[in-house]
Amino acid sequence: EVQLVESGGGLVQPGGSLRLSCAASGFTFGNYDMSWPRQAPGKGSEWVSTINSAGGTQYYADSVQGRFTISRDNTKNTLYLQMNNLPPAASALYYCAAALGPDYRRGQGTQVTVSS
Repeated sequence: EVQLVESGGGLVQPGGSLRLSCAASGFTFGNYDMSWPRQAPGKGSEWVSTINSAGGTQYYADSVQGRFTISRDNTKNTLYLQMNNLPPAASALYYCAAALGPDYRRGQGTQVTVSS
């Protein structure tokens, strides 16, 4: 069974940092590109970042470029998102996602709240 379990969210002040993690199981993690989408209250899902299967290529939304870093450890089946200099607009439920061929899977999400 495919499982994606996010962790690391929480409450942080504007300008602060958080590191999100996603533990993956039930599929060959190192064979697939992985992504972080997010969804703020009352808004649709927004793509944040993608990393290729080997970890050598990363893509970022303009809104997070330069502040977020996506990475992965294929020996630990874990995906990461380092978020720095967080603005209040970054508050959202952050998901870990994998496109497994025609099957798109997403975890339950971890809440990030940026507020003073």
